[in-house]
Amino acid sequence: MASSTPPPHCSLASTKPSQNHHFHHHQNLQNHRQNHRQGHQRWTSPKVSLNRHPPPPPAQTPTARNAATQPPGPTTAANPTFTSLSTLPPSKSGLSADFSGRRSTRVVSKMHFGRPKTAVASRHTSTAEEVLQQVIEHSGDDGFIDSLLLSFEQRLCGADDYTFLLRELGNRGEYSTAIRCFEFAVNREERRTEQGKLASAMISVLGRLGKVHLAKKVFDTAVNKGYGNTVFAYTALISAYAKSGCCDEAIKVFETMKDSGLKPNLVTYNALIDACGKGGADFKRASDIFDEMLRNGVQPDRITFNSLLSVCSGAGLWETARNLFTDMVYRGIEQDIYTYNTLLDVACSGGHMDAAFEIMSEMPSKNLLPNEVTYSTMVRGYAKAGKLEKALSLFNEMKFTSITLDRVSYNTVLSIYVNMGRFEDALNIGNEMEKMGIKKDVVTYNALLDGYGKQGKYDKVKELLREMKRENLSPNLLTYSTLISVYSKGGLYTEAMNVYKEFKQGGLKADVVFYSKLIDALCKKGLVESCVLLLNEMTEKGIQPNVVTYNSIINAFGQSATGDCPDGTTESLVESSSSMVLSNLFQSKVECEEDDKIIKILEELAAENSFPSKKGGRGGQDIMCILGVFQKMHALKIKPNVVTFSAILNACSCCSSFEEASLLLEELRLFDNQVYGVAYGLLMGRRENVWMQALSLFDEVKQMDTSTASAFYNALTDMLWHFGQRQGAQLVVLEGKRRQVWENTWSDSCLDLHLMSSGAARAMVHAWLLHIRSTVFEGHELPKLLSILTGWGKHSKVVGDGTLKRAVEALLTGIGAPFRVAQCNLGRFISTGALVAAWLRESGTLKVLILQDDRTQKEPARFLGHIPQVQTAPL
Repeated sequence: MASSTPPPHCSLASTKPSQNHHFHHHQNLQNHRQNHRQGHQRWTSPKVSLNRHPPPPPAQTPTARNAATQPPGPTTAANPTFTSLSTLPPSKSGLSADFSGRRSTRVVSKMHFGRPKTAVASRHTSTAEEVLQQVIEHSGDDGFIDSLLLSFEQRLCGADDYTFLLRELGNRGEYSTAIRCFEFAVNREERRTEQGKLASAMISVLGRLGKVHLAKKVFDTAVNKGYGNTVFAYTALISAYAKSGCCDEAIKVFETMKDSGLKPNLVTYNALIDACGKGGADFKRASDIFDEMLRNGVQPDRITFNSLLSVCSGAGLWETARNLFTDMVYRGIEQDIYTYNTLLDVACSGGHMDAAFEIMSEMPSKNLLPNEVTYSTMVRGYAKAGKLEKALSLFNEMKFTSITLDRVSYNTVLSIYVNMGRFEDALNIGNEMEKMGIKKDVVTYNALLDGYGKQGKYDKVKELLREMKRENLSPNLLTYSTLISVYSKGGLYTEAMNVYKEFKQGGLKADVVFYSKLIDALCKKGLVESCVLLLNEMTEKGIQPNVVTYNSIINAFGQSATGDCPDGTTESLVESSSSMVLSNLFQSKVECEEDDKIIKILEELAAENSFPSKKGGRGGQDIMCILGVFQKMHALKIKPNVVTFSAILNACSCCSSFEEASLLLEELRLFDNQVYGVAYGLLMGRRENVWMQALSLFDEVKQMDTSTASAFYNALTDMLWHFGQRQGAQLVVLEGKRRQVWENTWSDSCLDLHLMSSGAARAMVHAWLLHIRSTVFEGHELPKLLSILTGWGKHSKVVGDGTLKRAVEALLTGIGAPFRVAQCNLGRFISTGALVAAWLRESGTLKVLILQDDRTQKEPARFLGHIPQVQTAPL
C-alpha cells in the first residue's frame, strides 16, 4: 500500500542513536512486550551462514535469546574467511507486497548519525581554531577571508590545519567559504601528497553536503594537476556520490579507479556498497561488489554488513537481511544500534511487525536501548500495516520513556491522525511540534494535504498550501503530485490542472511516483483510457513504470466497467489504444507547449467534468486491454506482487464468462505458477488436489501486512463466489479467519464484515450462522441481541447504501434469516437471540445454510486434461 508520505528519516537534530536512556525505559519496554498480542510469531535468528559449507555453530545455551548463535572467541573472529554472497538464500516469497509503495530512500548516513566514532587524535594547532572563529564571524566577506588567511599563512601548520578548517566549515554548511580556503591552501602547497590530502578532504565535505557536482569539479581539477590520482581522492568521490544516491556514477568512478592502477581498500568498498543502498540498486549488484572485495583479500567489517543491510532495506529482502545478521553474529562482528535499526526497518518495510517487535525487545539484552530512530521506525511500520492504534500507543510510550521526539516521529503520528480523520488531534500534534521548537517542514505539510484531501476538505487543502508558501517552504515533487491526485480524485480537474501548470513553471520534472499517483487518481475515477495514454508517455520520456503503476490500471479494470479498448491484437493493444485516444478524445483547441498530454487530459476533463467513454457491460475489448497491460509488464520485466495478483483476481470476478477469466489466469501463470495453480485449481472445483498448496500460499500471504493479506483473500473469494464455487469460497474465508486475516471477525453475538468483500462476506455469513446453529443444538442459549456489521457505505453515492450492505441484505432476505436494519446504525443488521434460535431450529434452515457449488466448470478446450503443476518451492 503506497503512502503519500515518504519513508521517515532520522532527523539530523535527533539525539545520538547510541545514547542510553533511564532504566525505566527498559522496564517499560518489558511491560509493553508482556501486553503485546500473544498471537505474534516470535522472530528467531536463523543459523544460516554466507559460506557454502559453514563450520558448525558453537553450542548454545538454553537461555540464548532468539536462538542466536553466540559470537565465536577472539581467535575465530580475528581473521574470518568469508565466501561469496551469491549463495545467500533469497527472500522466501516472490509475493512480497510493495509495502512502502516505492523503494525506501532511508540511507546509511542518516541512521548512522550520532554514532560514536573511533577517536582520532587531532593534529591541528590552536592557530587553526583562532582562524576558524574569525572566518565564521566574517562569513561571506571574501576579501576579509583572503586577507585573514594571508596574515596567518606562516602560522598555519600545513594540510592538517587547513583540513580542520574545511571539515568545521562543512559542519556549519559554509561550503563556499570552505572552497575558498581550499583554493588558497592548495595553491600554496607544493607537496603533491599534501595537496592530495586537501583535495580528498574538500571532496568529502562537499559530498557530505550533497554538492556532488562541486565535488566532481574539485576531483577533476586535482587529477588534471597531478595530485588527485590517489585511493583517498577516488574513495572520497565515490562516497560523495553514495551520499547523493548516485549508484551508477559511483560505480563508474570505481571502475576508473581500477583502470588507473589503484587498488581499492576497505573504505572504498564500503562506500560503494553504501552507494547501492542509497541509490536503490538491487542486492545482486551489492553482493557482486562484496564478492570482488573478498577475492581481493579485503575483509569486511561492521560497516560493510550494515551497508548490505541497508541494501536489503531498500529492496525489502527480509530473509536475506536475517541471514546477514546471523552471519555477523557467527563471525564475531559486533552489532551496533544502526545494525538493529536497519534490520528493524527491513522488517517494518515488509510488514513483518511481529518480528520487528521481537527485534526491538532483544535490543536491551545487547546493551542497546531503543532510540528515536527505533521507535520512529516501529511507529511507521505499524501505521503502514494499518495498525494505527498500536502505532499511537508506541508513540505515547516513546514520550513516556523521555526519548527526544524528532520531526520524523511527529510527522508520522500527524499523518496517522489525519488519515483517521482525527483532525483536532492532528492540529494538537502540530502545535506540540511548534512548542518543542520543531517547525513544520514540507513532509509535515504533505501529510496534512494528503489527509485533508482524502477527507474531501478541499478548502482546508488550499489554506494549507497558502500557509506553506507564507512559511517560505517550497512545494516539492511529492507536494504537487499529492495535490494533483487529491483534486483529480475529487473531480476538481481545473484545480488539478492549475497545480500542474505551477509545477511545470517551477522547473520540476515528473518521476515515476508523480505519474503513478496521477494514474491511480484517474483510475479510481474510471478513466482508464487516459491512464493508458499516460503510461505510454512515461515510457516515451524514459521513465519506467513500476509495479504500483500497473497495479492501479489492472485494479481499475477489476473494479469498474468503464474500460473500452479498441479491437486488435494483444501485441498492439496498448499502442492502438493510445492512438485511438489521441485521435478521438483529445482534439483540444488549446495546443499546449511540448504537446503536454497531462494538460490535455486535465483540460478535457475540466471542460466536460466527465470522461466521454462508453458505458456498458464488460466485453472482449476490456479483457484485451488487461492482457495488453500484462504483456507490457512482462516485456519490461516488472515483477508483480501480491497486490497485482489481487487485482487480477478482482478482474476475473468481473468477467462475464469463464473463458474470459481463464484468459486472465493464464496470463497470471507467466508471473507465478503457484498462485496460478491454486487459483485455477479452486476455480475448477479441484480443492482436494490443490488445498495443501493453497495452505502453503496462505502461509506466505499471512506474513504480509493485514490490509494486503485481506485484499488477497477478498479477491480470491470473490472470484470463486462469482463463478459458483461457493464451498471453495467458504473454505478460503474460514482459513482467513483462522489466520486472523480479518481481526475480531466474529463472536457469539456479532459478525463484523466491514473489511470483507461481498463474496467473502456472504460466505462468512453462512459459516457464522452454522456456528450459531451448532450452539443452539448443543443446548446453549444465544445472546439476547445478535448483530451483523457491514458498514454504512460512507464512500457510496447514497449514504447507507454500500455495495457490501446490499449484498448481505439480499443474502439474509434470500435465506429467510430474521435480521433487520438497525434504526440507529444503517450498516448494522440486528435480531434477537430467541428469534434467530427459533429460525435455526426450523427443518428447512440447515439446507439453505449449507453452501453448494452452483455449477461445475467445464475446462476450456485448450486446457482439457491439464491441471497446472503447482510449485511448492518458494515463489
